[in-house]
Amino acid sequence: MCRHLAYVGPETTLGRILVEPEHSLLRQSWAPRRQRYGTVNADGFGVGWYAPDDPVPARYRRAGPIWADLSFADLARVVRSGAVLAAVRDATLAGAEAEAAAAPFASGRWLFSHNGVVAGWPDSAAPLVSALPPVDLLSLQARTDSAFVWALVLHRLRRGDEPDQALGESVRRLAEAAPASRLNLLLTDGATITATAWGDTLWYRTEPGRGTVVASEPYDDDPLWQEVPDRTVLTASRAGVLLASLEDPESAPSKEPCT
Repeated sequence: MCRHLAYVGPETTLGRILVEPEHSLLRQSWAPRRQRYGTVNADGFGVGWYAPDDPVPARYRRAGPIWADLSFADLARVVRSGAVLAAVRDATLAGAEAEAAAAPFASGRWLFSHNGVVAGWPDSAAPLVSALPPVDLLSLQARTDSAFVWALVLHRLRRGDEPDQALGESVRRLAEAAPASRLNLLLTDGATITATAWGDTLWYRTEPGRGTVVASEPYDDDPLWQEVPDRTVLTASRAGVLLASLEDPESAPSKEPCT
C-alpha cells in the first residue's frame, strides 16, 4: 500500500536519506523490492522534517508521484534536518482525497504514517468510532482509513499514553475489529521513532554517529539492516532500538544496543 521511512540522527540533507541511496524511497515509488501488496506507489507522497530549535515539523505533500515533482528534488538537495519522516503512497482508491490523504499526517510535534489497510473500511471501523470524541471525528484530516488510524493514535497520545502504548493499543483494537488489516504504523516527535510491524515488512539500521533509520525496506545493501519480526512494536532513538511483542502486551522489550 505504500513505503515509508523515518530517520533520527546527525543533521543531513533530505536527499541523502530519500534520494541518493541505490534503493531510496524515491526509487521505491516505482520499483520496491520487498512490497507485498501493490507494485507502484504513485498516488501521492509527503515528507516532514524538523528545523533546529523548532519542535513543530514542516511538511511537503503532493497528490502526484514523487519522481515527477521537480520542486521536491530542489528541496531535497538543500533542506537539512536531524529528524525526517517520509512516505510514498499506493492508494486503495486511486485519487481519493488527493494531497490531504498523503502521509505524513501531523499534529503539534508529531508526524505519522500508515503502511497498510484497515480491512473492510469504513464499515469495519464502526465499533471504534465511539472511542473518539466527536470533535476528532469531525476534524479527520482525510476520509481514509489511514486518517482514522491517525485519529485513534493521536487521541491516545493526547490523553497521556507513551508512543509505544498509543501505537500498540490502536493496532490491537483495529486488528480485533478488522482481523485482516495490515497495520504498519510509523510515528516520530523529532527525537524518537516508534513503529509497528503488523502484516507488512519493516526494517531498521542503527550505527553510532550515523543515526537510526526505520523503513518499510532497506534503501541499500548495508549488512547493518535488521528485519523487525511481524507483530512487533519498535522504539528507536539515537541511543538504540527496543523491540517488544504486540501479541503479548506484558512482554518485556528486548534491547538492541547501538554498537
